[in-house]
Amino acid sequence: MHIALLTYATKPRGSVIHTLELAAALTTLGHHVCIFALDKDGLGFEQPPHCAVQLVPAAPAPAGIDALIQQRIQEFVDFLVPIPEQFNIYHAQDCIGANALLMLRQRGNIPHFVRTVHHVEAYASPYLQHCQEQSIREPDRCLCVSDRWQAVLKIDYGITAPKVTNGVNLDRFSAVPAGTEGLLKQRYGLMGSPTYLTVGGIEPRKNSIHLLEAFAQVLETHAAAQLVIAGGATLFDYQPYREEFFAAAKTLGIAVGRSLLLPGVIPATDLPGLYRCADVFCFPSLQEGWGLVVLEAIASGLPVIVSDQAPFTEFLDRDQALWVDPAQPATIVTAMVQAITPDCTGMIQRSQSILSRYSWRASAQLHEAEYRQLMGAAFKSFSSC
Repeated sequence: MHIALLTYATKPRGSVIHTLELAAALTTLGHHVCIFALDKDGLGFEQPPHCAVQLVPAAPAPAGIDALIQQRIQEFVDFLVPIPEQFNIYHAQDCIGANALLMLRQRGNIPHFVRTVHHVEAYASPYLQHCQEQSIREPDRCLCVSDRWQAVLKIDYGITAPKVTNGVNLDRFSAVPAGTEGLLKQRYGLMGSPTYLTVGGIEPRKNSIHLLEAFAQVLETHAAAQLVIAGGATLFDYQPYREEFFAAAKTLGIAVGRSLLLPGVIPATDLPGLYRCADVFCFPSLQEGWGLVVLEAIASGLPVIVSDQAPFTEFLDRDQALWVDPAQPATIVTAMVQAITPDCTGMIQRSQSILSRYSWRASAQLHEAEYRQLMGAAFKSFSSC
């Protein structure tokens, strides 16, 4: 099959990583894959994907999120219209790509398209909400990555969306030292003990403020501890929430640059080592599509702290993680302290058993089956005309 995968960015976020790993796995299965990615800085992907790539130039963002989304959708459309190559499958991982493909289907440029719904947002903007609704209701086939969102699509939209799993790249993420950990600690200032790591930036759904509040209590008994919040490349502007976060850090007396480290987007070559430099992985999110970084942390040999809710409850057993109420910082404190005790050694060992169940090859095979069903349905429809 000739497969076009669309993603809204070249910087690492969950759906972007999903796109890259899926593309590599589909290529290994013998398919011809091309990633179409909005390229906002002209630098492309840090590491060349294992397939063809078309970088879609993205102009500077206009003021206002509605205008930004409109522009990004149109940039995809304008780029794809003159592409002479025909694909069997057009697959978007996000609302922007899906709306672009919807416009192309309406014009007759493409026959059908697929969208994976990683999670559903509650947007304040009517325009964004409309875009999201279209991106879910209009594809010829919707896929999702967890039982939770499969249920949401069925109950709220009446859509039966097959589930396709995520995976973890065990060639990249491992507990085995690479010899670069010492240099990484110096580069990022990781001199604390213990070091708590989370990946995803400062956002409301990442529950960053409650994590910060919990960390402040940990500092009372572990003065040398550090909290590292890595990542943060996102389409949306969370400035009000970020201002609240930094105000809380000041009120709590947490020194940014010493106790609290904010390295931003981590180069792909550094991320596996960064996990190994940490002692605990914290992910008390309020909402996630699935949580790829949790598997990466487990593969890196870390104890993981997660919210006691789906989707984490779908793939982790009770004795494979430390479970918290994301709305109660006190439970996060308890887990952060417990995570650095010898009692967690068995938990870490037990968590390793899930890694073999989540491979990108298995995910690609599920996608392959869904693609073939869609192509078969389209052929039958054409034959009956």
